[in-house]
Amino acid sequence: MARAIDQAYIAEENGDVPIGCVIVHQGQVIAKAYNQREQLTDPTAHAEIIALTQAADYLGSWRLADCTIYVTLEPCPMCAGALVLARIERLVYGCHDPKAGSCGSIYNIVEDERLNHMVSVTSGVLQEKCSRQLSDFFKRRRQEKALDKDNCLQ
Repeated sequence: MARAIDQAYIAEENGDVPIGCVIVHQGQVIAKAYNQREQLTDPTAHAEIIALTQAADYLGSWRLADCTIYVTLEPCPMCAGALVLARIERLVYGCHDPKAGSCGSIYNIVEDERLNHMVSVTSGVLQEKCSRQLSDFFKRRRQEKALDKDNCLQ
């Protein structure tokens, strides 16, 4: 999870929401990524989606059955669906997402028995650090917007 947090800092440095992830196969990191929605102007450029593409390329297969994905924030519906479709074996995430979490918070796509694959989930790993990173980011964003608004009024 520490490596995923490092990736999240890269996202933040690039002006994006600090979410990072890594994918591990047989004890080796085969993919690492961070949110790049702002950088790529792509709504699908979530850390998980980018890392899944890297892992599939590395393994030469879209089936990532023996892989574990570590992500700093609980995946959204798009990413949770992609984890199921990629046949990811295990998901480990840092903090819950009460607004879009789809791995237990709002929805539970990855453990839905109606789908053709279920992902094992471990949550709360380095939760405080992951949560603080996100809340600090949004706090700074709100302050910056307030300053911009004040400057426009002068």
